[in-house]
Amino acid sequence: NGVVFKLREHIDRLYESAHAIMLDIPMTKEEMINAVLETLRRNNLRDAYIRLVVTRGVGDLGLDPKRCSKPSVIIITVPILKLYDEKKRREGINVIISWVRRDPVDTTSHEIKSLNYLNSILAKIEANNVGADEAIILDKNGFVCEATGENIFIVKDGKIYTPPRSSGALPGITASVVKKIAAKLGYEVIEKNITVTELFCASEAFLTGTGAEIMPIKEINRRRIGVGGMGPITERIWKEFMKVVQEPFEGVPIYQ
Repeated sequence: NGVVFKLREHIDRLYESAHAIMLDIPMTKEEMINAVLETLRRNNLRDAYIRLVVTRGVGDLGLDPKRCSKPSVIIITVPILKLYDEKKRREGINVIISWVRRDPVDTTSHEIKSLNYLNSILAKIEANNVGADEAIILDKNGFVCEATGENIFIVKDGKIYTPPRSSGALPGITASVVKKIAAKLGYEVIEKNITVTELFCASEAFLTGTGAEIMPIKEINRRRIGVGGMGPITERIWKEFMKVVQEPFEGVPIYQ
């Protein structure tokens, strides 16, 4: 609706991730924000999905980053991105638990938002092969971590639970918004290690992400979650989320 939702937060995470891997982005944050807005304006877009990519630039065929002379910035916009249709939103998605384990936090950190998606792609392939919509990835200790590209929340006894960052879950921006909404609605949000049994026995479960927004889970490994579909707490959060994304002060206006 003409406002890039949480653009500054996404830019902050981009620059933090780049700093962690010693990639010097050749633009200030404000210049990057303006470049994103200008890309949208030139494509006459008010409703769109944005993918912002920074690479180390042109180099040789080796692995030494020093051989890349100057980082490249690529801004991709598409008019709309629908990971799931509205029927899935109402009825929920079918999910499996993947054999793939999320890389331990002391190896490749998933706190860094990067294009290193192989771990997630393997889990997604597994889900595709059995006709599931999505896959849940566990950490090395067998606790729930996240989906292939989304954070996960479960509801039990009126409380909301989500895995901690120590599990290897990405600190999602949509997840952060959901936590604030839940608190505003009076729900306690608790970060804790979640077992597979707790996942199966949740009264509600949902995923959050930039593309997925808020997506309820209907089944996990053929076990129905609650009544299936969008539960009452998930629905309250979803309705409030849809209000938040329309607020001009929650993002940066494209056209001023």
